[in-house]
Amino acid sequence: MRDIYKFNDKIDASVSGISKKTINKIINAWYESGNAPPAIKPDIPAKDKPILIEQINSCLVKTGGEISRQAKVIHLAMIYLNSSPQGKKVFLEILACEFDIDIKILENKISTLHNLTEDNAERVKAEIDLSKTLIPPRVKFLRQLSTIPNGFIFLKDMRETLLKYQKEIPRLKKLDNDIKAILKTYFDVNLLQLKEINWSSPAAVLESLIKYEAVHEIKSWKHLKHRLLSDHKMFGFFHPSMPEDPIIFVEVALVRGLADNIQELIELDFEQENKYKANTAIFYSISSTQKGLRGISFGNLLIKRVVKEISDELPHIKNFATLSPIPLFAKWLVSYLENGGDNLCKKSEINQISKLSEKSDTNKAILELLSNKNWYENKEIEKTLKMPLLKLCLHYLKEEKRQGKINAYDPVANFHLSNGAEIGQLNWLGDISENGMNQSFGVMVNYRYRLNKIVDNHEEYLSLGEVAVSKNVIKGQLFGGFGLL
Repeated sequence: MRDIYKFNDKIDASVSGISKKTINKIINAWYESGNAPPAIKPDIPAKDKPILIEQINSCLVKTGGEISRQAKVIHLAMIYLNSSPQGKKVFLEILACEFDIDIKILENKISTLHNLTEDNAERVKAEIDLSKTLIPPRVKFLRQLSTIPNGFIFLKDMRETLLKYQKEIPRLKKLDNDIKAILKTYFDVNLLQLKEINWSSPAAVLESLIKYEAVHEIKSWKHLKHRLLSDHKMFGFFHPSMPEDPIIFVEVALVRGLADNIQELIELDFEQENKYKANTAIFYSISSTQKGLRGISFGNLLIKRVVKEISDELPHIKNFATLSPIPLFAKWLVSYLENGGDNLCKKSEINQISKLSEKSDTNKAILELLSNKNWYENKEIEKTLKMPLLKLCLHYLKEEKRQGKINAYDPVANFHLSNGAEIGQLNWLGDISENGMNQSFGVMVNYRYRLNKIVDNHEEYLSLGEVAVSKNVIKGQLFGGFGLL
């Protein structure tokens, strides 16, 4: 038997569960039957497009038996996997444009429904016909792809590729929604397994932590081991078919009180706490690993499950909070001040700023001081900017919303506030890494999860946009302390 398709590690991972032998056996039987179509080149040139369209169409019509249908679907999956980046782009564009809803048929169905004014069986039939017309033909093909062994992994990888071209080809947005809807059923949170990750976990799992950590870089295996010590914990959600590839993972530090500095939690130079003396679990990093699952939320349930896990194991841990970045604060602040936003400074603060800058305008003076990369190392500048920046940061987190919405402008804030957390503490120079200074001029925030307040906070935020703020922060806002514990 000849091998029809080339294989590589990516292909084996994408269709794990279908052996090379099985694929070639199915495809060879199809070829020997005389029903197989001509080959398609990896770049899918213009002359091959009609062939590909015809092959996809053949999967949508009810002809032949189950083996023949499966062979056609696998054949098309292998065409896609063996395609070049350009070929994959063409394949996706064909699915998005050639197998979308038929606008003319849709208009006819709408017209038919519009003319049926009486609520009877005929109108019900017209409504059903219209709803069917709104489902693009490609959805049937995507569902067929999902039925091959681990086909949902194939679709996940296909969506990851699709996202690269979405801005270039707007109609891919609809294809993206179709694939996402199918993936949601396979990656339902009820199907996921929560596992604690430790130094004894499989090497592949540990490697994925280093690869996918998106908030605070894990610089080496030594740094990873430090984050898995007794005062640190990691948990991940795993799909049964991807046992060594976490979908999302969270890093937790066990401390006393609210941690206010990320370097003290993750750097090797700082002494670890005794987890049995700690009273607070700090969630300091949540990282998704699968770009193809973007927009499918797992983090909110992950936090809730981990809270229960830690509470059961360590009942003396009574407080749960985050030490979170504020990723868009610096970008927002520069634009806000450049456009004449209220700097919220007291007269005494304005006077002090004017002593350090030649700019007569306070907003421009603040921006000038912040433009020096190492401004925070100058004690006078650092002390002068502390309260103005903390007040502006609190305003940003509480008041700045997404355009036309009640959601917080900051994505991390929106995530935790929508989960029922409150702003528990603002931390001055909580992250002085290059990334921390670029994102938020070093300011970090603790979002606190008070278990008896989560539901109320969640409801008020989602319905009214009300941001829950701890008494410490409110007191700080009035008296200049910001509740720094």
